[in-house]
Parts: sequence; C-alpha cells; structure tokens
Amino acid sequence: MFCLHLSRWLQPGTQVCCVPRRSVHKLASVQKAKLLSPKKVQSLLYPFSELEAYLDRSVDRTQFQHFHPSLEDIVKAEKLFYSSPSHKIDYYTSAERMDHVPSLNPPEVCFIGRSNVGKSSLIKALFSLTPELEVRVSKTPGHTKKMNFFRVGRAFTVVDMPGYGHRAPKDFVDMVEPYLYTRKNLVRMFLLVDGSVGLQDADLIALEMCEEIRRPYVIVVTKIDKCGYGTLLTNLMNLQDVVKTHTTSCFPQPFLVSSLHFWGIYLLRCFITHVTGSISLTDTTQC
Repeated sequence: MFCLHLSRWLQPGTQVCCVPRRSVHKLASVQKAKLLSPKKVQSLLYPFSELEAYLDRSVDRTQFQHFHPSLEDIVKAEKLFYSSPSHKIDYYTSAERMDHVPSLNPPEVCFIGRSNVGKSSLIKALFSLTPELEVRVSKTPGHTKKMNFFRVGRAFTVVDMPGYGHRAPKDFVDMVEPYLYTRKNLVRMFLLVDGSVGLQDADLIALEMCEEIRRPYVIVVTKIDKCGYGTLLTNLMNLQDVVKTHTTSCFPQPFLVSSLHFWGIYLLRCFITHVTGSISLTDTTQC
C-alpha cells in the first residue's frame, strides 16, 4: 500500500527544474528514494519509525508524532527546494553584526548549534536538490564564523549561524543574540543537538537562551547514523525529559536527521515550508 501511494504522488513531471550541471545526490529527492525497499523508504521519511520497536510499551510515542505529514505534503514541500529561473535559490550574503544583516521581507528560519554538530552539513543536505548552491562544509569545528543567508526564492530565507562552544567566534554573543532577539521575520529557530553524544553543557546554555528569547524553536537531533540504537534512544529520552520539564517554547517533537544518509531530511524540509507559510498541509489529522 505504501508503494502504491508513493507511485501515485511521484509520477513523471513532479520535478520542477532542469538537471543542474553538478550531479544530485542519489537520495536528495523522494523520487530517487522510491527505488529503495518500502521499509527503507519509511525509515528515510520518518526516522523515528525505525526506533519504535526498541521502545518500551510504556513510552508515550505521541511526542514523536506531532508533525507527521502525508507523502503528498512532503512532495509538495520538496518542489520548493529546486531552483528555477522563477524560483532562484542562492547564497545572498554574510553578516558579522546586526547592522550588516540584510533587510529581507520573507520569513526566516535559522540553525544554531555547537561547533561540529553538523550544521553546515545539514543545510547542504537540505539544499542538495540545488547542487550548484555553495554551502561550505569543513572538517574543522567552528568553520562558520558569520551569519550566512540563503534565499529560497521569495518563499523564505535560511540562516546558518556560527557554532557555539569550542572554536566559537570570540564575538559570538554580540553577533548572534541581537539577531535572535530583534529579527522580526524570524519565525523559527532550529537548535541542533548531536544524537551520538546527547545534550552537552553548552547545549543546555543554548536551550536557556532560546527560552529567554521566547521565540518558537525546534530541536534537531543530528548524526543519528553515528551511534547504535541503544545510545541514540538513551540520549533521545534524556533530551525529551529536559524538553518536557524545562521548556515552554520548544516544539515537543525532535527531528531526527542524518545528513549522510538523508534520514529525516524530507520531513525537515516539509516542516520548514510549513512554518514559513510556504505550503498548506493537506492532511493535518496526524499532526
């Protein structure tokens, strides 16, 4: 049944751009992923489904299923991540201070996290359908030293923030906090946590900052391919305890992703397009 629905929404012509000069990753789109087995496709679309079998029956699963869009919505969202002459996706500018930040009207989402949490790798995976877009990824922690702005047509802007913690820019606070507190069109913050090591002290400080700002934010659990299910579930349950007991502005569902294997990338794309008002979900019964 899952394959039948997948085929229905992925008929020829669903892509909306020409083939770019650079090659697209084999799993960048749902259309490519459909060549895999239904079980693998399910894991790519909804990574938490792979972990459910290892959870005790007493664990409340609703906290992981608040945002569970239909395949139709995921495909609809994916189209916005293809660049075209009428919908250009590009790097716009970088800024070190609030007075350098560009004046842009579309809704914005920003990604913050510890150095080496995989922030730039995640953004590169999100934009993998437009491979000509340069998203610089380095093996050296703290590579991102400025706020980098990427425009997605007239729909929304994605902002890659400098990493905090080890090798963070010396003026990190002066650079980041004014933006987070005053940016009027910032609709969602995405706080990244390394799933292989769990919440660190620096992450807890960032969590407190997000709570003080009182803007809605989401936790994205990265590098879920870097550890076993036992370690990941332990870190995930600890994270959910903190979210439940110490937060009021955090979306209750964490988003699990692997930038290497594309687990959760399609779901996160759909959530971004949803919170920026770029699409309307057709099936909200599972959200």
